[in-house]
Amino acid sequence: MKRVLIVGDSCKDVFIYGDIKRLTPEAPVPVFNPLREIQNYGMAKNVANNVEALDTSIYTITNPNSIKKVRYVDNKSNQMVLRVDEHDYCERIDSVLLSTIQDNKCIIWGNGETEVDAIIVSDYCKGFLTEDDIKWICDNNKNVFVDTKKKLDEWINNVTYLKINSLEYENNEEFLNEYYSIMDKTIVTKGNEGCLFKNKIYPTEDVQVKDISGAGDTFLAGLVVEYLNSNDIEKAIKFAQDCTKIVVQKHGVSTV
Repeated sequence: MKRVLIVGDSCKDVFIYGDIKRLTPEAPVPVFNPLREIQNYGMAKNVANNVEALDTSIYTITNPNSIKKVRYVDNKSNQMVLRVDEHDYCERIDSVLLSTIQDNKCIIWGNGETEVDAIIVSDYCKGFLTEDDIKWICDNNKNVFVDTKKKLDEWINNVTYLKINSLEYENNEEFLNEYYSIMDKTIVTKGNEGCLFKNKIYPTEDVQVKDISGAGDTFLAGLVVEYLNSNDIEKAIKFAQDCTKIVVQKHGVSTV
């Protein structure tokens, strides 16, 4: 069985579904009547859960669950009406622990030195990883897949593959157009338009979308697992799209 290390910031995702039938008399504010609640782990832990669901062993280095995202969703329309974030920042990874992540090995508490086939960096820019931290991981390991919300620069040079979404691509388009070697390793997810890799669009099948929360995490997990199995990035992209197609048809942050 393949083994994957996931490094990055994590959170607890809470979805509260309820009815909205009237406005308050004091102001034009909807009255929310909660009916049910779904809780899952998100961000890096969601990536890890999806990797594990695809029959792959996981090791995770992340922050304690101090970050919490609570979403209030209209049960009828499935529209989010409010999101409340608690503790939106976490402490940086321990420098000694980071230094052990090299040559596709790391020190995992309770397991000692562990060798892995790939490393996923899931960086939501909450403080767990700096640019230098990600550079260290990319420079000193192979099969490193990075999903980051940071402004890109030369610190990302040695990534194996970079996964970003359309907005992140727009924010970094000038840099990527200048550094062709990085653009050639960049996969851009474009929602229902599919994804872009090496100037080729990979279309995705239309499905009834209920929730896109965490869909990028699932895509990243599927991409890495299939790449390890096939060593074929095009196959990995298509498999990742199939995985994503499953989770967007579920409520909340889900796994395949």
